[in-house]
Amino acid sequence: MTKWEYSTIPLIIHNTKAILDSWGDEGWELVQVVPGPDGRGLVAYLKREKA
Repeated sequence: MTKWEYSTIPLIIHNTKAILDSWGDEGWELVQVVPGPDGRGLVAYLKREKA
């Protein structure tokens, strides 16, 4: 059975692509982007297979 680890990261609007590309290079896959708890920012949920 595949085991996963998860991470949540805040996204800075003017730098979203660079942030996601950086995490993607480390093997993380974007699962979802939702509004942050303050209602203004965004939070990305990511996952990757555990080693």
